[in-house]
Amino acid sequence: MASIAADAVPVSPQPLSAAWRMALIRLGVAWAAILLVFARDAADMVMIWWDSSTFNHILLIPFILGWLVMQREDELKRIAPSVWAPGLVVMAAAAGGWVLGEAAGVALARHLALVMFLQGSTLALLGPQVARALLFPLGYALFLVPVGEELVPRLQVITADISMALLGMTGIPAHIEGVFISTPTALFRVAEACSGVKFLIAMLAYGVLVANVCFKSWPRRIGIIAVAIVVPVLANGVRAFGTIYIAHHHGLDFAAGFDHIFYGWVFFALVLLLVMAIGWRFFDRQVTDPFIEPALAERLAVQSRKAGPQPRPVLIGAALLVAAPLGWALAGLPAPASLPARDTLPDIAGWQRQSYDPTAEWTPRADASNRTLIATFVRDGRRVDVFAALYDGQSEGREITGFGQGALDPDGTWSWVEAGPALADGRADIITGPGRVVRDVATFYRVGDVQTGSNLGIRLESLKARLLRRSQSAMILIVSAERSGNGSERAAIDALLADAGGARKLAEAVLAER
Repeated sequence: MASIAADAVPVSPQPLSAAWRMALIRLGVAWAAILLVFARDAADMVMIWWDSSTFNHILLIPFILGWLVMQREDELKRIAPSVWAPGLVVMAAAAGGWVLGEAAGVALARHLALVMFLQGSTLALLGPQVARALLFPLGYALFLVPVGEELVPRLQVITADISMALLGMTGIPAHIEGVFISTPTALFRVAEACSGVKFLIAMLAYGVLVANVCFKSWPRRIGIIAVAIVVPVLANGVRAFGTIYIAHHHGLDFAAGFDHIFYGWVFFALVLLLVMAIGWRFFDRQVTDPFIEPALAERLAVQSRKAGPQPRPVLIGAALLVAAPLGWALAGLPAPASLPARDTLPDIAGWQRQSYDPTAEWTPRADASNRTLIATFVRDGRRVDVFAALYDGQSEGREITGFGQGALDPDGTWSWVEAGPALADGRADIITGPGRVVRDVATFYRVGDVQTGSNLGIRLESLKARLLRRSQSAMILIVSAERSGNGSERAAIDALLADAGGARKLAEAVLAER
């Protein structure tokens, strides 16, 4: 009995060594400095997590990261931390990425750079053996970056296609045009909020976590991640179909109420349970299994006992890399470019300019532009609207390709239907607004002498100008026409552009002095 009692005495946890205490102090100071220097970006990220339902799940990830580290606590205490110069490479990449993001006005790049700074400083100040032991938590920290809303348009189309396939199986007559589904009951739109992106992003983060916590074999890990991606997409298509099906049989009001109640955490919980039900029988990690294999933990502990480099050079290098982006930002923006003193659009040969008076109110969005011009041009019964927004430079909140800028204001009453026919040096879209008014739209972006419809192309040109501190004007040029019937008005747009000498000549005329 005495021996049994002795066996039952709990083992005291191993205390932190002096080396670990010093390493954690250095890391804490480094993280505090990083968060202070990049406080704006850290605050932006937290506000996105809090305000955007798409990213609410990220609020849990810092706690998950802490839990993941604690699961490795015993093995970590056996490893001697040390500084590691190659960790500075990650910090250098973060510094470069932040400068590029700041120059291009891309918040995503700055947010990613902030996380990389935290990861890189951990590598540099705790050493390669600790980094290997923390490989998954360090990688999982990338889920702190709020990214994924770029998938919304594609997910809208996929959801609409799944709904159409299921409607066909159930015999409900339906017609699809872009993200709009017409049935005898009503016209349904797969809105941005119905794309399922919030559940896909959250389930991806969940699937990766489950893959590490519940599985050992890589085929099973890859399998559960694939399930976590596919199931939410398919389930969201079924949900959209269910809303249309219920509306067809029970009325729009009932369907709207059901969708409002069901679509949310109830839906997310069901998807979560479905993924877990699929993966449950394939779990191959026992609850008592360590997160670091004993052989690996022993090897890392032995390797860490070798003498490491002096910390001073690494600490100085880390400090310089954190300060470098701040120094670049403090250099300021280039001087504003000169803009023409015009208050009307230029004349176009063969077309009569009239005041803008659309059937359905529509105004492109151009936040913080210096000047906006809009008019209707008429010829032979054809009416084409021309909009131009002029900027004397771009900065945070003044990017011509920023979120919501251009023909489709996300806070407005118009919706994207589908892409239009290919357009040279521009982008063609079809949008619809109040009263089912349909509008063909051609959008052109211009920075300096570069004109294109590509967001990426304009961002790269804007990036180059800001990195080189060059003053460059910018413009959003939108040529559009309302459809008077079922036919496209693209021919009218093409005719006006041809008479203007092309979109480039029209943009140059807008930028020229009167």
